[in-house]
Amino acid sequence: MKVLLFAVNGSYTHSNLAIRCLRRALLADGVSVELLESHLRERTSRMLRALAETDADVVGFSCYIWNIELMEQLAHDLHTLRPELTIVFGGPEVSFDTERYDSAPVPHYIITGAGEHALVALCHALAEGKRDLPRIHHGTDPDSMRDEGILYSPSEALQGSIVYYESSRGCPYRCGYCLSCATTGVRMKSVEQTLSDLDAMESLHGIRIVKFVDRTFNADPQRANAIWQALRDERYTKTYHFEVCAGLLNEQSFAILAALPAGKVQLEIGLQSTNPETLAAVSRHIDADAVLNAARRLTALGNIHVHLDLIAGLPYESYDRFAESFDAAYPCCHLLQLGFLKLLRGTPLRRDAARYGIRYLQKPPYTVLQTHCLSYRELCRLSDIDAVLARYRDGGRFAHSLYAVLGTLPSPFRFYEALALHIEQAYSRPVDKLSQPDAFRAFLDCAVACGVDRTALLPMLRLDFEACEHRKPPHWMEL
Repeated sequence: MKVLLFAVNGSYTHSNLAIRCLRRALLADGVSVELLESHLRERTSRMLRALAETDADVVGFSCYIWNIELMEQLAHDLHTLRPELTIVFGGPEVSFDTERYDSAPVPHYIITGAGEHALVALCHALAEGKRDLPRIHHGTDPDSMRDEGILYSPSEALQGSIVYYESSRGCPYRCGYCLSCATTGVRMKSVEQTLSDLDAMESLHGIRIVKFVDRTFNADPQRANAIWQALRDERYTKTYHFEVCAGLLNEQSFAILAALPAGKVQLEIGLQSTNPETLAAVSRHIDADAVLNAARRLTALGNIHVHLDLIAGLPYESYDRFAESFDAAYPCCHLLQLGFLKLLRGTPLRRDAARYGIRYLQKPPYTVLQTHCLSYRELCRLSDIDAVLARYRDGGRFAHSLYAVLGTLPSPFRFYEALALHIEQAYSRPVDKLSQPDAFRAFLDCAVACGVDRTALLPMLRLDFEACEHRKPPHWMEL
């Protein structure tokens, strides 16, 4: 019996953690296994050819919202070419509402939830010649994380600059839009094993960022503090990205984080909204003011890169109320990430969508289209603002200009809103299609229209332009 585990990542810079967890479980039980990874920009014909040329008996597909339609297409085409192969689907996108595959010729089997034990058992049953097996196999999480080292090897071809690492599984919270609400308990690797794994990752070449996939890394604050304290050691040379609950940071956490070398740690903090009614509706029990204060304090340290997350389309949050959340969060972080609600299968919010007037895409990624408080047109406008935010703030190329403008205007949201509208009307193309000189000119014209003094802004624009461009500044930047 031989197994091929297949993944399609969102980008070539990413790697798939799930198929490596499954590989370790299969190898530990004596099953021969190989991995095949691709990404969304690779040609489908090349993926199909690689799948069709396998000498495996079982092909497992790792299914997520960003690849499920492609996976279904490839599975059907592979079945047409190689009907003798056994095709297995697993992953979050097929762990719920499995009835939709009842009449489909493939997959032959579906594994829901954590698949390590279930896939091993299924492969053994198939190797023994059993064919009267149930189509659905429910995975179960182990009682504790397996302390068996990292899932990558130095000889493995890792194409991207990001590797994912799991030091804990599960989440103590039950947010209504998140699949963590479908699991119970949190299982953690020990501090010693986690640091041993990070030591081992130093042998992985070309890796810049180790991204912890732990839903709430600091669910145990003492454990988190011990790991952060150890990262001060010079032998840890990567950048380490953690998702944390700001409310669980204590004074010891702040002291340890303040002492870390600049660039060693990135923290992602889920705010999602500052509206108490919205937070209550999605069972997110946080003190938004406390989260903002913690984020502001971390950002002020100067050595920790801080991401804050907002989600558009949540219950009870209108366009203007979202603007309030935006303005409250904007000065408290380096990167404000605007997400758009996706009603994932298996989440309470998808079940209760009608209650909140939520309409959403019926195909992946199930993005919200409108709610009882937010129209489709307003969501489109928020999407435009998100694109402008990414172009002007996230790239860091307008740092001085933004500082000058937002220091004189009362609302960052309203400025980005005005800039998005100006670009739409004046250039008739998306912000990501603007040339850099046009992007600077659009910024200047919008800022002046908003009441910013042109003479005071021009030196800042010129400073930003000269810092990021090799060409001569355009003539209109002259004072």
